[in-house]
Amino acid sequence: MQHVTSTSPQPDQSAAPARVSLADVTPPIALGPLDGRYRAAVAPLVDHLSEAALNRARIHVEVEWLITLCNGTAAAPGAVVPGAPTLTDAEIAYLRRIPATFGADEIAELAAIERETVHDVKAVEYFIKRRLAADVAGAALGTTSLPAASELVHFACTSEDINNLSYALMVRGAVVDVWLPAATALGDQIADMAREHAEVPMLSRTHGQPATPTTMGKELAVLAHRLRRQVRRVAGAEYLGKLNGATGTYGAHTVAVPGADWPAVSQAFVEHLGLTWNPLTTQIESHDWQAEVYADVARFNRILHNLATDVWTYISLGFFRQIPVPGATGSSTMPHKVNPIRFENAEANLEISCSLLDTLSATLVTSRLQRDLTDSTTQRNIGPAFGHSLLAIDNVRRGLKALAVDSDLMAADLDANWEVLGEPVQSAMRAASVAGVEGMENPYERLKDLTRGQRVDAARMREFVAGLGLPDDVAARLADLTPAGYTGVAARLVEDYLA
Repeated sequence: MQHVTSTSPQPDQSAAPARVSLADVTPPIALGPLDGRYRAAVAPLVDHLSEAALNRARIHVEVEWLITLCNGTAAAPGAVVPGAPTLTDAEIAYLRRIPATFGADEIAELAAIERETVHDVKAVEYFIKRRLAADVAGAALGTTSLPAASELVHFACTSEDINNLSYALMVRGAVVDVWLPAATALGDQIADMAREHAEVPMLSRTHGQPATPTTMGKELAVLAHRLRRQVRRVAGAEYLGKLNGATGTYGAHTVAVPGADWPAVSQAFVEHLGLTWNPLTTQIESHDWQAEVYADVARFNRILHNLATDVWTYISLGFFRQIPVPGATGSSTMPHKVNPIRFENAEANLEISCSLLDTLSATLVTSRLQRDLTDSTTQRNIGPAFGHSLLAIDNVRRGLKALAVDSDLMAADLDANWEVLGEPVQSAMRAASVAGVEGMENPYERLKDLTRGQRVDAARMREFVAGLGLPDDVAARLADLTPAGYTGVAARLVEDYLA
């Protein structure tokens, strides 16, 4: 085979400038959008669901366990472990300042310890023990018994004893302090819009086709009602925890201190943290409560996704006008455009959040035999799952604030679709037939012939009604009926049933 050598000019690679590695830029560049572009919207979650928050929660749990071992529980005061020192109020306050003051310097110190231990929970144990050492604790407290309590840090615990309680506290904090207030505020905002527009008539579009009129407020009320129901479910969530050793048997506990009622101590401790005690577990807390919470949040997300797509469609129809933001650009080439980007952004983030929440729910409820580590890395994605939901809520709230209802266009849309009155006319004929009025045969079929697949204006509909031979009061009622007036008790439903 003959080889042909190319004679085309080749670029001079030596002349190309060296490319800067973005991975080496300081401060570090965020890999994901939640810690980059969208940081401001999700920043409150950092205090609950970040890696630093996890370590702070671990320190909190370890400190509270140490206090319990030394001083007992409310129901059984006194040392759980014989010989443990009784901690003074000053010593307890000192211990509780360890997680309370956990900041940048402490994060760096703990990271350095973990590089040596190559174990995150063991690093937390050593971090706390440093602060119980005679020179450190003594400098802060003077005379102290804390050094004698050093070996009670992480006493009889497996890592999962600390981790499951930490995650329960973290998720509860994120839900109660951040996600629920945002979701509740969104529900209230939609409810306020529903009340404001409760009497604004609007042509429905079932299957995308003109259908029985409603009001804009009633349709918003449906969505507010659905979202609020999910908010109530999330607000009623249980957060479970356990502390029972390597396989849930209190094996190390009972061998080390056989005289203690360890299940009672465990229950009192878990409930002291504000959690619900789980009495039966393997090495891990079963995570069923997490799956339940995430399923409810995902359902909220999907309902909100429905709202986003409906509002997007109402914008497309012109029922909602978008209020332009001064200086903002809708399109890089079409100057007239005001795009519904808040609702499109929300759709995408809700889908990402649901995917993560669904994966968390499916993965976390299964653990091989007494323990595997699939939950460990999975739970580190709880933050992004809530982050994308929170970002979507923020986008929808901002998008709704920039909308105005175009009632004139909606009125014109209704007036162009008189055929939707075929439903009440044939229903009135049915009622008249039952009441004994003659000539009311085949009401549905007669209205179908009049309206299906063709436009009917006001004059044609009234002419048809006038020729039916209906009782005078019924005929007058139908003669006065317009598409805009055919909204039933929609406004009343908003007033009476929107909690």
